[in-house]
Order: sequence, then C-alpha cells, then structure tokens
Amino acid sequence: MTHDVVLLAAHGARDPGSEGNQEVEAFAALWAERHPEIKVLVCWIEHAPILLDDGLDQAATLASGGARVLVLPLILNAAGHVKGDIPQALAAARERHPTVEFRCARHLGTTDHLLKALRLRLHQAMVELNMPDPHTTGVVLLARGASDIESTGEVAKMAHWLYETTDHALVMPAFTGICFPRLEQVVQRLDRLGMSQIIVLPYYLFTGRLIKRIGEQVARLRTQYPTRIIARAGYIGAHEHLMALLDQRLLECRDGLALLPCDGCAHAPAADHDHRH
Repeated sequence: MTHDVVLLAAHGARDPGSEGNQEVEAFAALWAERHPEIKVLVCWIEHAPILLDDGLDQAATLASGGARVLVLPLILNAAGHVKGDIPQALAAARERHPTVEFRCARHLGTTDHLLKALRLRLHQAMVELNMPDPHTTGVVLLARGASDIESTGEVAKMAHWLYETTDHALVMPAFTGICFPRLEQVVQRLDRLGMSQIIVLPYYLFTGRLIKRIGEQVARLRTQYPTRIIARAGYIGAHEHLMALLDQRLLECRDGLALLPCDGCAHAPAADHDHRH
C-alpha cells in the first residue's frame, strides 16, 4: 500500500522569531494527527527556511512506490501566490521529478467553514465587550491586501456573508496594504455612521508582523476616537473549522476534484505558462 505525501504550503511570516511560522508548524502537527495514513510536510512561499521548491523536492523524495504528492495551499484568497508562484513551482517540480504525480488543491477560499470560524472570533470579541447591541456595533473585516481583484472580491464576499448571518448592522471590508479601503478609512466611516462600538476582525490564519501592526493601529485609533469602543478580535488560528476545511481540500485533491485551476490544464507542464487565465 502506498501512502500519499501531503505538502502544506503556507504564506510565511516575517515576524521576529518566526512566531507565525511556528504556529503553522503546530497546526500542521495537530492536523496530521487526524490523518495517520499520510505523511505531512510544511513549506512556505516566502520568509522561511523551507520554501516551495525545497518542500516539493522533499515531498517527492518521500513519495516512493507510486505515492502522490498532494499540495494543499494554506492560503485564504487567490492572488499572486496561488495563481503564479504555486503553479510555476509545480511545473518545475514535475520536470525535476517526472515519475512523481503532483496534485494541488485549490486555495481555502470563501467557505462556510471559514465563515463559522470568523463568526466565533467575532462572538468572542462581543463577549469581551459584555455583549453590546450588534445594531450599534460595526465590524471591520480586515484582510491582507492584494492587487488581484478576484482576491479582494473574496474578502468583500465574506464581509457580506458575515452581515447576512449576524445581527450587526454594518460589516465592512478593509485591507492592511496594497489596496483600499484601509482600516483607518473604514473606522472613520463607521464613526460617522454612529457606531458606538467597532470590532476589528482580522481575516488572517495565523499571527505575524501584520497582526502585530493591527494591534498597534487599533491602539492608536482608540486615542483618535475616545468616544468609541474599538476592539480587536482574534485571528482564525488552529480552529476546528479550519481543520475540517483542510480535510475537505485533502479529499478533493485525492479524488481529483476542485484542483488548483491550472492543475490539470493542458499547458500546466510549461514553466513559462501564464497561469492567470
């Protein structure tokens, strides 16, 4: 019997001491306990010792006797890493290891699993505020910025899902960089619209430099708006719903369903193929 090798591909964190990368490794170890039938490795796209090419090579070495390498991106939205870096690395790995079958699942995306995880973090923040009226508590869904409109559109979609499934009168998306609106702009809008409380809800999987920056921004905003209560909710982290979503992506990848858009494309083996279509 052959055993698949699963490679979890995370973004990578710049934070000192790589606390974010350590969280990814701890999450991977916890998730691997649910799947003793597979070997689980971790790599990162940037800001880490084991990058994507090295991770693919390590997985290919372990995939002997007909085992497959299943790449599961630990990435929320489909921007440059999902549409460019991962497909190009896969194409190069297939050339280096022609006898190994590589498959790549789609990114995590906008799913009910992540909606439930975000709603729990939002509820926890409301509990810490002693459960104020959600109709006067605005929510900022704060995500990593991207130049890809599909990626930013997924954030806006999740913000709308939160609005539709909670009692909060206003849920608005914002971004930490690259694109707009930024956190300060959205807080200003919520203030003008009369929200008594504002909860900043990070749309991030794990900690890192940007999570720490968000904390500093929230602290500064509290001094700018002394008549408003501004709170920061927790990021998603090693949530049961995140693990369940990864279970789903693993199953889809094994069965050849819902793969990365270019995985299986007739042009995929070409390293210079433009994967943005």
